[in-house]
Amino acid sequence: MLTRTRSLVAAGAFLVVSTAVPAFAGPPLICHPFETRGGALLPWDAARAGTNWNAPLGSYQLANLTTDVVKLLDGDGPVITRMENMRRATIYASKDPAIARQLLQAVLARAKADTAGPQALFDAGYLLESYRQSEAVRDRRGSDWAAVDAMTQGGGYGFVQKAIAMAKGPNAEMEFAASLMTQGDASREHRARASAAATHDSALAHNLARQ
Repeated sequence: MLTRTRSLVAAGAFLVVSTAVPAFAGPPLICHPFETRGGALLPWDAARAGTNWNAPLGSYQLANLTTDVVKLLDGDGPVITRMENMRRATIYASKDPAIARQLLQAVLARAKADTAGPQALFDAGYLLESYRQSEAVRDRRGSDWAAVDAMTQGGGYGFVQKAIAMAKGPNAEMEFAASLMTQGDASREHRARASAAATHDSALAHNLARQ
């Protein structure tokens, strides 16, 4: 599991990719946009998104974030689309600790419901780890964020592990996500399983090549 120290180190690391793809620095769940194919996404500033990982739409109403995200996650969007939505949601939520707390509480409630399936567990774990990694690049810190940071103390990797175990058959996209929130042997093992199952020219294959 990523530690706070590793998040800070990751913020200074650079990903080397081909010249056709912009190079982004920073924690992988936050600073590396995911290529998606299918599924609705939170609004984003298309004019800046090609060269900037941090491109929230200026006109987006932050008060709608929790409702919009839960609606998107309640749909049957692909795992990588869910990852990009939670990346964007984390960036939006970093503007307001009250909104960030509200969103996390809502996503955790879905995972703790008696009827929770692998997607709800995955979403909760992924958002928790996204929040943890966002601490390295968050503009605002201090006491206002204490309640949010306390909620992330246990991390989300355990939720993702449960989601992978509950899913019917191998889930390469979830394995890829798990590789981005771990390190060392665990990260390599998750990535190897994701790579072995990635089909040629799939969204997963393209994201593996970029991360």
